[in-house]
Amino acid sequence: MTTLATHDAKRADDVRARLAVITEVPGRWKTALNRWSRMNAAFRTGAYPDRNTEYFLYQTLIGAWPISKDRLLAYMEKATREAKQQTNWTQPNKIFEEEQRNFIGRILESQGFISELKSFVGTVLEAGRINSLAQTLVKCTAPGVPDTYQGSELWDLSLVDPDNRRPVDYDLRRQMLSELEGGLDVKEIVRRMDSGLPKLWVIHSALCLRRDHPEWFGAEAEYQPILAEGSKSDHLVGFLRGDSVAVLVPRWPLKLGGNWAKTTVELPPGRWKNVLTRDAVTGERLRVQTLFRRFPVALLVREAE
Repeated sequence: MTTLATHDAKRADDVRARLAVITEVPGRWKTALNRWSRMNAAFRTGAYPDRNTEYFLYQTLIGAWPISKDRLLAYMEKATREAKQQTNWTQPNKIFEEEQRNFIGRILESQGFISELKSFVGTVLEAGRINSLAQTLVKCTAPGVPDTYQGSELWDLSLVDPDNRRPVDYDLRRQMLSELEGGLDVKEIVRRMDSGLPKLWVIHSALCLRRDHPEWFGAEAEYQPILAEGSKSDHLVGFLRGDSVAVLVPRWPLKLGGNWAKTTVELPPGRWKNVLTRDAVTGERLRVQTLFRRFPVALLVREAE
């Protein structure tokens, strides 16, 4: 089984996809942390929360924003108890937990901090979504049997307890799926990025392909890397399934900034159709920029002659 989240995932796949972007801007992240710690020092009580907990709190806010106070309080209580550094389930440290709750309440009411938090989230938001689409497509097409945890068909910023007990809005998902099956243009799908429609489109397209052509994805199907050439080659992950499916996704999208320069890939001979955009290309050396022109990831199928 290949999966990105389960009932016990401490942070949902889209939370982690967003947090992964921080690794691309360590200097900016360090500067933000130092500034926030100074800004919020007045909200601390004595030694609490400790530095590790405060760091973990800022991470959680970046990954799951927007998040309600109640969700955040419940998650931080569970996380710190299970960490067993300052408190635990069998002998809760009431002083620590009370001061942690007070600190969280105060920083969420600080307009200065929240303004900076939103600004930082804005920096990593798009790249985090590209990461999500990339890992979702890989999950659905790499060797193995893909699994999608309930609710994660759209953007999912869940944290473990109590989020994993929330009901899933299946009516909304059915409605959106019906729209996709009705032939929505890729431009409209991308325009509705905030709704999570592109993620549902990737899952739907890949699983339909697996249903129609199980021989391309079974245990006996070949799996070969596709290597890029050019100054941005490290930003591409690609592979072939059998001789009929090509999967191409970007990595480190924030540093890339959408500029592939003259980086290229070579597809096997033939005519290929991008399932996600319905664009057609001829198998040869192609510019990566062209393949990602209309959608952040590419799923190509070689058409029969």
